[in-house]
Amino acid sequence: MPDPKATLNQRILSALETASNGLDRRQLSRVLKIRPAQKFEFKAALVALLGAGEIEKNHRRRYQKAGKLPPVTVVEFHQRDEDGELLARPRDKHGSPPNIRLASGNAASGPNSVGIGDVALVRLEPTDDGYVARIIRKLDNSEQGPMLGLIAKGQGGWRIESISRKNKSAFVLRREDGNLVSEGDLIRFQPNPGRRDGVRQAKLVEQIGSIHQPKAASLLALAENGIKEGFTPEEEAQADAATEPGLTGREDLRKLPLITIDPDDARDFDDAVHAHADTDPANAGGWVVWVAIADVAAFVPPGSPLDIGAQRRGNSIYLPDRVVPMLPEALSANLCSLRPNEDRACLAVRIILDASGHMRSHKFTRGLMRSHARLTYEQAQSAIDGKPDEQTRPLLEPYLQPLWAAWAALQAARDKREPLEIETIERRIRIGENGEILSITAKQRLDAHRLIEAFMVQANVCAAETLEQKQQPLIYRVHEVPEQAKIHGLAEFLRSVGLKWAKGERPTPGRFNQLLRKVAGTDMMQMVNQIVLRSQMRAIYDTRNVGHFGLALDRYAHFTSPIRRYADLTVHRALIRACGLGTDGATDQEQVALKGIAEQITATERAAMAAERDAMSRYVAAHLSEQVQASFSARISGVTRFGLFLTLDETGADGLVPIRSLGNEYFHHDEHAHALIGRDSGGRYRLGMAVKVRLLEANAATGGLIFEMLSQPEPGPRPKRSGGGPRQHGPNHRGKGRPKSFKRRKK
Repeated sequence: MPDPKATLNQRILSALETASNGLDRRQLSRVLKIRPAQKFEFKAALVALLGAGEIEKNHRRRYQKAGKLPPVTVVEFHQRDEDGELLARPRDKHGSPPNIRLASGNAASGPNSVGIGDVALVRLEPTDDGYVARIIRKLDNSEQGPMLGLIAKGQGGWRIESISRKNKSAFVLRREDGNLVSEGDLIRFQPNPGRRDGVRQAKLVEQIGSIHQPKAASLLALAENGIKEGFTPEEEAQADAATEPGLTGREDLRKLPLITIDPDDARDFDDAVHAHADTDPANAGGWVVWVAIADVAAFVPPGSPLDIGAQRRGNSIYLPDRVVPMLPEALSANLCSLRPNEDRACLAVRIILDASGHMRSHKFTRGLMRSHARLTYEQAQSAIDGKPDEQTRPLLEPYLQPLWAAWAALQAARDKREPLEIETIERRIRIGENGEILSITAKQRLDAHRLIEAFMVQANVCAAETLEQKQQPLIYRVHEVPEQAKIHGLAEFLRSVGLKWAKGERPTPGRFNQLLRKVAGTDMMQMVNQIVLRSQMRAIYDTRNVGHFGLALDRYAHFTSPIRRYADLTVHRALIRACGLGTDGATDQEQVALKGIAEQITATERAAMAAERDAMSRYVAAHLSEQVQASFSARISGVTRFGLFLTLDETGADGLVPIRSLGNEYFHHDEHAHALIGRDSGGRYRLGMAVKVRLLEANAATGGLIFEMLSQPEPGPRPKRSGGGPRQHGPNHRGKGRPKSFKRRKK
């Protein structure tokens, strides 16, 4: 006999599926023919579905299915895809936004023409992967919400220069705010109706800082992505009052020689590891691995000020000059940091591996630990490579060598699983006291990094398996199989460069790796790596498990970083409840809200990534601003209808070569070949191509870099004419030499 509540939930969802504008409670009750005796059950079902994030209320206070947008809504155009198409997001919707693409040819010119940063009222048409938007009316800036700007002197008042690449409009500050600002101030402003001397007016909303102060790049990146630093007095007070919980209800792990291995500049240490050979005769050659994680749940009860703030932030943010922590430093850098030779509460998992690296069993426990050493990745690696220092020499044989041996077993199992192996280069920026860049270096990828990563992945798998076995609701980290449309695009591209991907072939991590191995060490390596990366879906948080494609895992959850990720804190609480490890585990209220939490922290993660990327772009632009007219080696990292995106070899900086600066030949965009192709010569600039470019403009305020192409296009067959019409895919664009807005500096 089916659960009547489950049936009612399904009926509610089914009714809302077909209600394009939503239904209020009375209308929904009428549609479902709810009897008086069912009213309480009906109300409870609505509350549960709201809490679980399955349904939501729209602007008319009507119920609708979560994620479903009304047919007419306000959107902001926030980015372009790799083909130059405008993408939008709903203005007033939180969580993971659906895909919204501007209809082809819609509002390309005229009063309703839109670009990045514009806001418009649109009509939405559902598609298989989201929506297509058709412009009804472009909204005036006064309807668009606060913007970022830089105060500069103007004739008869203060001028506001937009510092967002999303909007280049000019404004003047209204006179009544003139005494509140100084030249060089960074502000958030609200466009107002009306003009002064032909320029739109704006009012001051918030002062952010000064462009002249050190490290302004990070202030701008945080402000642009809606991220605020600091904590409420209630959060600070709760963190300051926290004390170490002691041994009661915990296993004493203080004699277990756990150690931490982290970056040299790390301030919080949330994971410690240990391994030793298994003495069980039934597991000859096997290993016992311990992974201990800071017990953040002991200090952050559900519903407390710290919990509310941590959930709102979602994660810590790491910028070149600062960390914006999810939790106050009294916790993140003290009580929840596994500092050496100090007692710390932990949630630990004991994992038994066989000689082949396969997991035989695992068990979670709540403990009190004491880290026996704090090592850096470089220290641990040097010791294993035969160059121990004073600290690592006595640790090498008893601690480090068993860790490496256990990792070797894990690696053997990993190689059989064959997760996705995309080669990417991460860069690290070191900032001086005055905000100057001291160095930009490629991050070294050591075996020590791989070891810790492998142990963390294994612990995360243990968490997901335990919670599934105990039927405990949880937030998974999921990575879906690539969409068929993306695989089709990949296959088209591969055919254009002489590589094969069979029609209808099912994508697997192993198949991608086979492709990447084939081009390793060739000129196509960078290009194919980028195309494979772009064909992947984004990893997200979800209560629905679809596995993790990239890691080739059936189930996966984040458990190992609760200091800096709220997702991990929810998993800790779920484990405490499921394993009977205390009374401060997941509450009933939190369990029904997990879907909404998953959407929210997916969104905050994306905002954090955008802030980190924006800060790096601004710092690098400031660094390069003294090298205008210098030439650089680069690779083409993106091809669009309006130009070529580049990544500089030395610094990893990203910039643009506008299509109009490519010379006097017409170029068209071949989206399948990811190339701009000359109409007459057939010469092409393609994705992954190594080129030389000259820097024309570096804007430290926006992080924008504009380049001029110095390299000639690669030779290629002349495009075939088709009745005198446009050639192949995409429109033609004529190069016009150097853009008019760029002025060559005198030498």
